[in-house]
Amino acid sequence: MLIFQVIAINLRGYVICAQIALAHFVERDAAGTIVFCSSVHQIVPKPTYLGYACSKAAIGHMTRTLALEYAGRGIRVNAVAPGAVATPMNMAWIDDPVKRAGVCDHIPQGRPGSAEEIAATFAFMASDDASYITGQTLFACGGLSLYPEFRDAWSSE
Repeated sequence: MLIFQVIAINLRGYVICAQIALAHFVERDAAGTIVFCSSVHQIVPKPTYLGYACSKAAIGHMTRTLALEYAGRGIRVNAVAPGAVATPMNMAWIDDPVKRAGVCDHIPQGRPGSAEEIAATFAFMASDDASYITGQTLFACGGLSLYPEFRDAWSSE
């Protein structure tokens, strides 16, 4: 049951907010911008987090679908996908040196992001500086989406 609750919260809220924002933009016959919050787990699987990963993958696809549907009206739809971020929600691993090292070992930049870095990414995607970007997910993840386990050369021979 928890899987469906996570999907309901993470996806249903986004759908409702998008519908309201899009109706507002269309009613005004005006351009607009929607920036969803996804996650690196939109593309990086995370065992035991099925509901979360599925909901974030759905947000990625919703971003692309709505962007395609509304681009002709001047409405941009994008997403930001943070990786590990040092926030109060993550204190269980931030404050534990062993757990923190385990997380940071998976991040090519070797550290979590800050809330300020993620906020700046959202601000950029919502700004006119990103006016020619739509249907994209910008991964603000320190390289986590690069599958860091493949950092070192390996062969399938």
